Amino acid sequence: MVNKDGKLALLLFGPPGAGKGTQARQISVALEIPTISTGDMFREALKNQTELGKTAKSYMESGGLVPDELVSAMVKERIARADCARGFILDGYPRTISQAEYLQALFDETGEKSLTIGIQVDDEHVIERLAGRLTCPKCGKMFHQKFTPSKAGENCDECGTKLILRKDDTAEVIRERLQVYHKTTKPLIQYYKGLGSYAEVDGEKAVDEIFNSIMNVIKAH
Repeated sequence: MVNKDGKLALLLFGPPGAGKGTQARQISVALEIPTISTGDMFREALKNQTELGKTAKSYMESGGLVPDELVSAMVKERIARADCARGFILDGYPRTISQAEYLQALFDETGEKSLTIGIQVDDEHVIERLAGRLTCPKCGKMFHQKFTPSKAGENCDECGTKLILRKDDTAEVIRERLQVYHKTTKPLIQYYKGLGSYAEVDGEKAVDEIFNSIMNVIKAH
């Protein structure tokens, strides 16, 4: 939602394979605001050996989950930077109700308004999208058996290496990931619906159509 200063705090929800990353990149370019990924934040903090990074590293090395408080502190530090002055897109946060409540309290302090957009994709459509993905283990190029097959058949048409199906791209694993998504994200959707800051778009359309739908929602707010 855009506040009186034109600042946008955008949260994208959607199951694995919904295209959140693709849409975030397009929105980022169109609105000239950064996409903030929790994964990128962790990597940057570890690389720069910040105090938050060192603390997070101790949890990661012991195999434990990084506590909500620490993740939230890193998000707070990140969105306070100059490049977020006009707004930002959050990717991978919040993941829990406690994180959502912390973020909302932060927005209440700063006067920012948030808009949460859910990219809706049917489970079977997600499975069809992801289960057919093939990856080149050498150059990393990705293909899809149905939608974007390699011109070289079972080999990469870029470097000729035999393509592989990643373990996390099997139908069985994807179903498990979807179950986790529905279990953890449904409460968050209800939370943002309660705040009146949630909208949905059809994620089964073409990429550009989804982007236009999201931009229309943003303009309407």
